[in-house]
Amino acid sequence: MEFKRSAGILLHPTSLPGPYGIGDLGKNAYKFVDFLKDAGQTLWQVFPLGPTGYGDSPYQCFSAFAGNPLLINPDMLVEDGLLSKPDLQNIPSFNPQKIDYGKVIEYKKSLLKKAYENYTADGRIFKKECGKFCAENEFWLEDFATFMALKDFHNGIQWSEWEKDFAFRDEKKLVKWETEHAKEIDYYRFTQYVFFKQWNKLKKYTNENGIKIIGDLPIFVAYDSSDVWANKSLFSVDEKTGKLETVAGVPPDYFSPTGQLWGNPLYRWDVMEKNNFRWWKLRMKKMYELVDIVRIDHFRGFDAYWEIPGDAETAVNGRWVKAPGKKLFSAIKKELGDVPILAEDLGVITKSVEELRDHFGFPGMKILQFAFGPDGDKNFLPHNYTRNCVVYTGSHDNDTTRGFFEKEREKKSGIYEWAQKYLNYDGDNICFALIHLAYSSVANIVIIPMQDVLNLGSEARMNFPGKPDGNWQWRFTWEQIHPGLSNIYKELTGIFERPPKKKQKHEEIEVTEK
Repeated sequence: MEFKRSAGILLHPTSLPGPYGIGDLGKNAYKFVDFLKDAGQTLWQVFPLGPTGYGDSPYQCFSAFAGNPLLINPDMLVEDGLLSKPDLQNIPSFNPQKIDYGKVIEYKKSLLKKAYENYTADGRIFKKECGKFCAENEFWLEDFATFMALKDFHNGIQWSEWEKDFAFRDEKKLVKWETEHAKEIDYYRFTQYVFFKQWNKLKKYTNENGIKIIGDLPIFVAYDSSDVWANKSLFSVDEKTGKLETVAGVPPDYFSPTGQLWGNPLYRWDVMEKNNFRWWKLRMKKMYELVDIVRIDHFRGFDAYWEIPGDAETAVNGRWVKAPGKKLFSAIKKELGDVPILAEDLGVITKSVEELRDHFGFPGMKILQFAFGPDGDKNFLPHNYTRNCVVYTGSHDNDTTRGFFEKEREKKSGIYEWAQKYLNYDGDNICFALIHLAYSSVANIVIIPMQDVLNLGSEARMNFPGKPDGNWQWRFTWEQIHPGLSNIYKELTGIFERPPKKKQKHEEIEVTEK
């Protein structure tokens, strides 16, 4: 599928302003949509929206289907009568620009527990809505709610360390436990109902304002997830011991000399293929309920993936194994139609990866930061682009553009000076020069991280690949958005036809011969 020329901003909801320690789905999300509209943007890209686990990474979630309850807005719970105004009077003192996940989780969970108690006491309207939601999402929700309640019961340790009856789902013992802990399980059903209610309302508002949401789909799921716990036969996990037989990652690359050891279980593609990729089709269908366009992270893994032994300490000793990408996407297309997909095709890209991407017409990614300097990847320079691609100044794994160039100047690497020559730019805001370059390119889609829109330095970096903690914490404040910023971007979208101007119909002139 080829996309029309368009522009958007990359910002995860956790980075939105607000008083509750973390960005959420409340009024500030709607205000951000208004900013996007005023700035002429038609795309809003977010990270995966699932419930995060250890390390707080949205790419390591407890479920591939569930939503993150930390994104639930407390004010909207007051509007629904599930909390009272006095419940929100004693908000802890949070850093407005950096998320303290431990503090946020404790506070948000206390509010959600209170909302659930009110719901169970007198929530007839919501119970009917919640019951409908639960019935429609039973295929993943029941496993997820039970899994999370069991995690609480076991003080948060991963499922493979639970008692054997629970870890390996002894049906008789599990049913007995579920009966005894029905309320704890129901709490997780409730939080999912609230998340999806708030998200769907925000998505409706976003779409009504002419903006589509790009959602992110990690190729792999977390080991400590309800997906693996409930479907061990689909993953590279020993079904008797729970040990990881093989894990995912990437070989040594730009980010790490020892590669990246992600630790996610790999798929048993042969098993998935036997039931015509049912799990994947359900996953994609759910994604398109949440978002309008899906960006698939680590797309190259659908052609071939880096298989690492389960007990390895680094990603160096692995091997490439072929994956059935063509069969999978053909099955998804047959089930869901020609759905819009963006392919994150960075890293070690072979001819067969490109063939898979191009066979389905998926736009690939271009990262401008990778392009500069004598040793830069010249495929990422705009004069080498095709139209059917997405250009970014940087991604969530990169430093901010300003931070990147400041570091290169300090190192005297020559990259900054090389970029100046390419850009024909000698001003003091090279970040905006790069944004201008992205907009002016032939790439159909341009997405700029919010940190670059605000011209922020390395203090606003979102993620350091290979670093286990201290990531995903950045937030912006409205004070950082100077007057006129939206006009600057609206002007850019107009100059570079994002979206394209509608062609004027020429009036037919009747000519008669004399």
